Amino acid sequence: MVKTIMTQEDILKECSDPKETVTIDLPCAMAERVQKLATEKNTTLSNILIEALDAFLRSQS
Repeated sequence: MVKTIMTQEDILKECSDPKETVTIDLPCAMAERVQKLATEKNTTLSNILIEALDAFLRSQS
């Protein structure tokens, strides 16, 4: 299996706005775990969720 990485240019060609707002509800315990990990890695909760979702979706193909 060959994995390709989309460049910023590819993303911009694909959609007019490369970001879309999505709201999810997490159980409190999970939100706390994600926030703790984000703090430990000096990043944002959003970045942790984006990376996790991306990894999950890549494993499905």
